[in-house]
Amino acid sequence: MRLFPSSAYSRLEFDKITSLLFEHCECEYAKEKARELIIHTGKEFIETELKQSYEYKLLIQTGTYFPNDYVLNFSKELKLLTIPGAVLQGDQFIQLRKLAISIEKIFRWFDRERKTVYPGLAKIIEETHYEKAIIKMIDDILDEQGQVKDTASDELRSIRMNLYRKRNELRRIFEKIISKLNKQGYLAEIEESFMNGRRVVAVFAEQKRMVKGILHGESDTRRTSFIEPEETIGLNNEIFSLENDERKEVYRILRKLTKDLSQYESLLSSWHIIVGEYDFIRGKAKLAIDMRAEHPSIVDRSHIHLVQAYHPLLFLYNQKLNKPTIPVTLDLDEKNRILLISGPNAGGKTVTMKTVGVLQMMVQAGLLVPAHPSSEFGIFKELMIHIGDTQSLEFELSTYSSHLLNMKYFIENANGRTLFFIDELGSGSDPNLGGAFAEVILEELTKKHAYGIVTTHYLNLKIMANKTPGIINGAMAFDEKNLLPLYKLIVGKPGSSYTFSIAERIGMNKELIQRARMLVDEEHFQLDKLLNRTEQDLQNLQTKEKELQNLLKENEKLNKEMQQVVNKEKHQQQLEILKQQNKISENRITYLKDMERKLRQIIMNGQLPIDD
Repeated sequence: MRLFPSSAYSRLEFDKITSLLFEHCECEYAKEKARELIIHTGKEFIETELKQSYEYKLLIQTGTYFPNDYVLNFSKELKLLTIPGAVLQGDQFIQLRKLAISIEKIFRWFDRERKTVYPGLAKIIEETHYEKAIIKMIDDILDEQGQVKDTASDELRSIRMNLYRKRNELRRIFEKIISKLNKQGYLAEIEESFMNGRRVVAVFAEQKRMVKGILHGESDTRRTSFIEPEETIGLNNEIFSLENDERKEVYRILRKLTKDLSQYESLLSSWHIIVGEYDFIRGKAKLAIDMRAEHPSIVDRSHIHLVQAYHPLLFLYNQKLNKPTIPVTLDLDEKNRILLISGPNAGGKTVTMKTVGVLQMMVQAGLLVPAHPSSEFGIFKELMIHIGDTQSLEFELSTYSSHLLNMKYFIENANGRTLFFIDELGSGSDPNLGGAFAEVILEELTKKHAYGIVTTHYLNLKIMANKTPGIINGAMAFDEKNLLPLYKLIVGKPGSSYTFSIAERIGMNKELIQRARMLVDEEHFQLDKLLNRTEQDLQNLQTKEKELQNLLKENEKLNKEMQQVVNKEKHQQQLEILKQQNKISENRITYLKDMERKLRQIIMNGQLPIDD
C-alpha cells in the first residue's frame, strides 16, 4: 500500500501498533518483521496472514501446546556454513541441534487432523521437509554440552587416553611434592595453582630459592611465588604437547562437521525462517488477545463495513483505567463512498477517522482487529491523509498552503482504490472562500470514485453532502444538557457545532452571545439551530425507543412467567381429574372384589346350586 504523505504511518499511529507487536516477539527474525511490518494489497496474502494469526490465537486461548519453545537467533552462524573453511564452535552446533529438534516437533505436531484444523499454520511448513541426518551428524560428534566426544575420532580417543594417564601421573607426583614442601613450611595458603597452562606450587616468596624449578610469576602482593617443580617439568611438557594435539584434532573434527553440515545450509536456513515465522505469528496472536481482536472478512474491492470497531490504542488505554470505549459502526460502499462527519470540537470526529484508518492498515498488514467478526474490509492500493497541523517550515509554507498542496495531490492521484482522510477540510482560510474551495475539492474526489472520511464545521459542505450522490452526512452525538460529547457516530444526518449552546451553558454573558448571533447569517443560524434540535430529538427518540424495547422485553418475560403459571395450573387440574378417576376405579375394584368374596361365601355355604 502506498502512503501519502510518508508521515501517514505515524500520524495514524500505526508505528505504535508495530511497537506493541515488537514487544510480543522473541527472536530477532520476528522482531525485525514487526519493525518493518509491510501493508500488503494482495487478498490471498492478507487472508493467509489473518488466518494464521487467528489460528494461533485459538491455540493460546484453548491452552493448546505448540512446539516453538526455543528462541533461536543464529543467522550469522548459518551464513558461516556458506563460507569455505569456516568452523562452527560446539555451542553453535548445539543451537543448530535445537533448531532441528524444534522442526522435528513441529512436523510431528501437524498430524492429519491438525493440518485440517489449522491449515494456515500448516502452510508455513508446506515447502520444506525434516531431515533426521542433521541431528545424527551432530550427536555423533558432540555431547549435550557441545563438547567433542572422545569417540569423535580414533586419534582423539588415543590423545585423551594419554592425557588421562599423564595427568594422573602428574597428580601423584604433585601430591608428594606438596606433602614434602608443606612439612618444610614453604607452601603458602593457596598451595598449588595453574599458570601459563602449567601446574605450579605456591610458596612463600622468601622461600622460592629453596624450591628447584621454573618461576612462572608472583602474586600482586609479591608475598607468593609460583614455581613449576623441577620433577614435573618434563611431564608438564608432555601434557602441554598432548593438549595442543587435542586442540588441533578437535578443530579438525569441528571443521569437518561444519563442512558436512554445509550441504544442508539452505534447508537449515528455511528451518530458521519457519521458527521465526511461528514466533512472529505468536506475537500477532498475543497482540490480538490484548486488544480483543477478531478475524473480519476480506473482499477484493473498495469497501468498508465496520461493526462495533474500536481504536486499538484507545481501547488499551481505557482498559488500564477501567473505562469503557465507545465503538464505531459505519459503512463505506459504492453508494456512499465518502462520509462527512460534523459536530462539536472534542466530540470524537478525528478519533473516528483515525480508527478507520489504523484498522484498515492493520488488516492489510495481516493483523486481527478489535471489531465484531461480522465486519468486512476491502483492499485499498493507496491511503492518503491530511490530519493535524501540516505547516511546512522547510518550504516556508503556511498551514493553508500546505493544505492546498495536499489537496492537489489527492485530486491528481486519487482513484477508486484510494482511501483518504481529511481533517477539517477547507480550514485555515477565510470561512466563505475556504468553504467554497472545500466544496470543489470534495466534488472532485467524488468524481474520482475515491473512498474516504472528511471532518468539517462548514455548513455548505453539510448541505452539499445531503444532495450529492456518493457522499453521506454523519454526526458525533452530543449531550446538550450536560455539555458532554457522547463519542458516538450517527450516520445519515449532519451535526451541529453547538457553538451558542456551549457558550450559554458555561455562563457567558447573554448580551455577547446575542450580539454574536446577530452577526451570523440568519439562514445559517436557523439551520444550525435546526440541526441542534434535530439531533436532540433523535437522541430523545432513541432513548424512548430503548425504554420501549426494555418494556417489551419485560412484558415478554411476564408473559412467559404467566404462561408457566397457567401451564402449572392446568397440570394441577389434570392431576386432580386423574386422581378422581383413579379413586372411582379403586372403589369399583373394591366393590367387585367384595361381591366376589360374598358369592364365594354363599357357594361354600351351599346356598346356591353349582352346575357341573
